[in-house]
This record gives sequence, C-alpha cells and structure tokens, in this order.
Amino acid sequence: MTTHSETRAIDHRRLGTAGPFVTSPGLGAMSMSGAYGPASDEEGTAAIRTYLDAGGNLIDTGDFYAAGHNEMLIGRALAERDRDDVILSVKFGAVLSPDGAFIGFDSRPDAVRNSLSYSLRRLGTDHIDIYRPARLDPNVPIEDTVGAIAELVEAGYVRSIGLSEVGAETIRRAAAVAPISDLQIEYSLLTRSIESNGILDACRKLGIGITAYGALAKGMFAGKTDGNRAMFPRFQGENLVHNQGITSALGELASARGITLPQLAIAWVAAQGEGVVPVVGSRTPDQVRATLSSTEVQLSSDDLAAVAEVLAGTEVRGDRYPTALMAQLDSER
Repeated sequence: MTTHSETRAIDHRRLGTAGPFVTSPGLGAMSMSGAYGPASDEEGTAAIRTYLDAGGNLIDTGDFYAAGHNEMLIGRALAERDRDDVILSVKFGAVLSPDGAFIGFDSRPDAVRNSLSYSLRRLGTDHIDIYRPARLDPNVPIEDTVGAIAELVEAGYVRSIGLSEVGAETIRRAAAVAPISDLQIEYSLLTRSIESNGILDACRKLGIGITAYGALAKGMFAGKTDGNRAMFPRFQGENLVHNQGITSALGELASARGITLPQLAIAWVAAQGEGVVPVVGSRTPDQVRATLSSTEVQLSSDDLAAVAEVLAGTEVRGDRYPTALMAQLDSER
C-alpha cells in the first residue's frame, strides 16, 4: 500500500466511452440538505468550495433533494465559479408529497423536459453535464425517457446521459437508443451485488462507467449509525450488530496498514477499474477533506487480496432500503 504525507492530485477518469472526464472521488451533495440530520447552508456551500479548490469537479445532486433546496445551494456555491470547471450530475423523476415522502416516479418525455427547466433555473446554469432518471419509471419505457434526454443533448441543454439503479437488461435497452455515460448505483465493500447480477459486466461490455455511491456504507464505515439511518434495515437490531462485526474486521485491516477505514473503503471502490468513480456524500469542509485523503492511498494487489480474505464467507444482513423503496429498484429485480 502506497501512502503520501500530502494529498496527491485527484485522479481524472472518463465515465465510459461517451461521458466526460471527472475527478475521483466525486462529491455527493444530498446530505447538505438534511438527508442524514440537520445541515447548514453555510457549511454546505463551504464544503462545495473546498472540494473545487482541491481540484475536484464532479458534483452529484437530485432535483428532489429537499424539493429543490440542494440544487439552489449548489447554484449559490457555483455563482462565481467558471462553469466549465464543474461537472454537474443531476437525477430527476422522483415525485414527492408535501411531507417529503416519495410517492412515485415520472419519466415521461414531457416530464423530463419540465424537470430540466426547473433544474437549470435553480442551478443557475444553461446546461447539465450528466442528466439521469433517478429510478426506472414502471409506466414509461426506458427508450422513451432516454430518447427525450437525447433530444435535450441535441439542443445543448444536456451534455451526457446517465442512468441510476437499473438492471442489466434496462441498461442494454437504454444504450441501444443513445450513448450512456455512466450508471449510478450503490457499490461498496458491503454492497457488491453488481459483480454477480450482470450489471457490472453489462456496463463494461457497453463502455458505460460506474459512479458508485454508498462507499462508506451510508456512514457505517465512519461510525455513524444514528438519525435517519435507522430507516435502513442494515442499521436495525441484529442486522446492525452483525454488520458492525464486518465493519470492525475491515477497520482492523485498515488500522494495520496505517490508514482509516473510510480511506480504505473509498480507495477500494476506486481500485475496481478506471471506469469506476466513488461519489462520497459530505456536508462540511472537514468531511470533504477526509474524503479527499483517500487519494493518499494506493491499494496493492496484496492489499486487495487481504480485503477479499476478510470479506470471504461474510454476507451483509438487511436490505439496502426499506421494503417499499426496494420495490422501486430495477437493479434488484
């Protein structure tokens, strides 16, 4: 394992054969809008600027994060920045009730265009770099949704088309319509199902990148198991006790190599291939700096083998999401 006393330059990787060059790790902005507890707009803005000042460029958001709040926060943070220095990845399509609950998805072509109009205004920009449906709309063929985004690409409002949490067959159908830059999906030391269910293989065969969220297991690798995380089955009862046992074993491995478990977890995702980019959620400048410290770590083949040995015979307990939300994941079918 190679480490450096100072954070080295952030890696630049191309998302597939059709996507932009982005920095690894990317910055997930969802928690800046209260997804995992109270958040400060000032700290969120400072976190974005800290990431950009360090050379990062990939910022991921969703138009439904706090019903548009997240996009407006990002827009303020980027107001005096060179737009060409930033890659904005935006998810759309989730339908919310007034209390913030998810009540469905709308990826009809007219809804795609409508959603983009609002995102452009909130973000204060004239284009989105990667635009993607947050989930597969069961009532709309993926060909129709991707075709609508492709028209927006032709019009100059969108630069690249992405996907999120869809299965291998949907990926192939989407790629037959237009070039796909990347699939955004959960991928971590505790969530490796894309290796066995055909999703990772499909992406590699089609030249599609992976933007991997959840590298820190929704905070478990950072010792965070409270607040809104209690909604996730993996953070409940005996599931949590079991999963913390796996986490502890990985933590011991990291410690023996002189790094933190979050550093190991992020570096492991980044080591899964040039087309794989971890996107790590942060809401404060200190969290951003901790994330970027993972660039100090270069895992050797021996390190990866040691991780595999720790994980051998273990299986995380509990679904990734509550039952109702799991039912919305085409990637899990």
